[in-house]
Amino acid sequence: MPLDILGISAYYHDSAACLLRDGEIVAAAQEERFSRKRHDAGFPVHAIGFCLRQGGMSVGDLKYVAFYDKPLLKFERLLETYLAFAPRGIRSFLVAMPVWVRDKLMLKRVLEDELLALAPGAERAALPPLLFDEHHESHAASAFYPSPFERAAVLCLDGVGEWATTSAWMGEGSDLTPLWDLAFPHSIGLLYSAFTYHAGFRVNSGEYKVMGLAPYGEPTYVRTIYDNLIDLKPDGTFRLNLDYFDYCTGLTMTNDRFDRLFGGSPRVPEGPLTRREMDLARSIQEVTGEVMLRLARTLGRETGADCLSMAGGVALNSVGNGRIVREGPFRNIWIQPAAGDAGGAVGAACAAWHGMEGQPRRRTENRDAMRGGYLGPAFGDQEIESFLGEARASSERLDDAALFRRVASELASGKVVGWFQGPMEFGPRALGNRSILGDPRDANMRSVLNDKIKRRESFRPFAPAVSGERAGDYFEMDAESPYMTLVAPVRETRSDIPAVTHVDRTARVQTVHRTTNPRFHALLEAFRAQTGCAVVVNTSFNVRGEPIVCTPGDAYRCFMKTAMDVLVLENYILDKDAQAPWVQGSDAAPAQAATEEKAGARQLRSFGLIAGTGFAVIGLWPLLLRSEPPRSWALALALALGAAGLAFPPLLRKPYRFWMALGAGLGWINTRIVLGLVYYGLVVPIGLAMRIIGRDAMRRGFDKDSETYRILRSKRPASHMRRQY
Repeated sequence: MPLDILGISAYYHDSAACLLRDGEIVAAAQEERFSRKRHDAGFPVHAIGFCLRQGGMSVGDLKYVAFYDKPLLKFERLLETYLAFAPRGIRSFLVAMPVWVRDKLMLKRVLEDELLALAPGAERAALPPLLFDEHHESHAASAFYPSPFERAAVLCLDGVGEWATTSAWMGEGSDLTPLWDLAFPHSIGLLYSAFTYHAGFRVNSGEYKVMGLAPYGEPTYVRTIYDNLIDLKPDGTFRLNLDYFDYCTGLTMTNDRFDRLFGGSPRVPEGPLTRREMDLARSIQEVTGEVMLRLARTLGRETGADCLSMAGGVALNSVGNGRIVREGPFRNIWIQPAAGDAGGAVGAACAAWHGMEGQPRRRTENRDAMRGGYLGPAFGDQEIESFLGEARASSERLDDAALFRRVASELASGKVVGWFQGPMEFGPRALGNRSILGDPRDANMRSVLNDKIKRRESFRPFAPAVSGERAGDYFEMDAESPYMTLVAPVRETRSDIPAVTHVDRTARVQTVHRTTNPRFHALLEAFRAQTGCAVVVNTSFNVRGEPIVCTPGDAYRCFMKTAMDVLVLENYILDKDAQAPWVQGSDAAPAQAATEEKAGARQLRSFGLIAGTGFAVIGLWPLLLRSEPPRSWALALALALGAAGLAFPPLLRKPYRFWMALGAGLGWINTRIVLGLVYYGLVVPIGLAMRIIGRDAMRRGFDKDSETYRILRSKRPASHMRRQY
């Protein structure tokens, strides 16, 4: 019997699921791709459903369900933060506490309820055991266990998990040992997010925009950052000056003091970009790269390892990764392609397999276990034909050789191609299965893609996809970069790929290999045969604000709503000029719309019957108690509500919305009154008392005499995964 483990990340951002079978990754996907809600943080019901279908199994067949962090430890950090900064923090307290009290403190029960909904008829006692890994251990497990290394140092950097914001590990065989970490609120991820916020971009999604903007600026503020915001030690450990930040106590990342230091308020989102934002982006990128490089050098020196694995949101900083490759001490570096929270689902499952079950690793020499990142849904000819028929789309089916020649020709003629094939990628990058492709030799291609297809900021660069065996001809890099996680300089001799050459003559490279994606590799070779160029522009198949496409329907809608010229769905090719005009509004997902309409009708029907019953009681109350005439207005209203609920629920939409708004408003007021009493009656007095006796969980202040800020860690027994703390 195979042993199956489901890994889950959820409720913070980028929820995902992963199915591990006997230690091998069977499937993994992010919820946003199914729900079509960007960075969906909800329970990954669709992603789990896909994983179970891919494994041919049900919830009851699982040995474990592993969650990617420990909610009670995270709640401890939240409370410690409010105590440390009291009486500041009331606004954040009022926002955060209702969610925690309602859901997250009861997370085990919430997860069980969600799993029961996926297993109709199952009893709670029959559910597989729930495990809870530490957040950074999930990151570390996702970085090391699927890597191609037998022995490696592991570096995890993100905003914050439970407490850790940066952690160092040693991986050897199936053992993963914690070495040391840095704790909240001192976080390189939060520092970078603070500058993201100040530059007018959205935190937790706009950091890559800051990275792309940086080459347009100068490192004007680097000295200011070092002098005022961060105390960086030679070993790469650091502390932040919390006087300039508001993320511990408020609802923004920075404060007025930060604004004064950098000469202005945060940029208004979507407002014009000025030299100041460009220089701020360049400066924080320089500082972040230096922190990453120093930490990597320290790990190399202390562990003696010649390989490095990385995960955590900051590990998606491909510019910093490139510095580690070029200037660091490691022979090889491997970065988890889903380095953010989504990859925590992989890590939690791997930690359960190797930790709880004590199983050895199954490693293929020089190959990682992520299968190129192609772990999501795939669609066969029958499904595609069925969709094309329903959409009345004009298409032509070609065999592989003819298809690759045709697409290469279309690209060479300056057309933009939507390329949809094989399993969907896991992680934030499109790696040749859900991609938009263009000709890198065309200097106008970047503006065409940014303005007419992606509808995004004009400064944003595009990545090159290049045949792995020819990468060195175009880029100054010795390492492979199959997951688009490294930025490398474009060779001085290459002036023929302007569309993928950033303003600083660098590129975020994807090396494409025949072993992991033979069809995409064959397309690159066909393009080279026709043009002499082994590179194509590769950007994710989506428009701004939407997730990468998942299904043929998603791809077709994106194709028809943009200025894309050609769409390829496996072996079917569609030319835009041959399609019927796109009708605005026809992009709604029919199944989702029908489901929502059905659910809405049920709610309205229940509201009509319940409200009608209530008014009927009010109307009959005088008759029942005092033998007086009933209230006719109440009975008439009861009859109207009940009849509308049974016969035509949409009539009740406005009354229902009013009732819900009234209830939400009263609940909001009551909740804030109670929480305000708790905050000022308990949190503030306790916090002030703790400060008087000198207890500071936030470790505020710089220690100029100390050589390091690290906190040593020891390995916990694997059984800790059975607890939420």
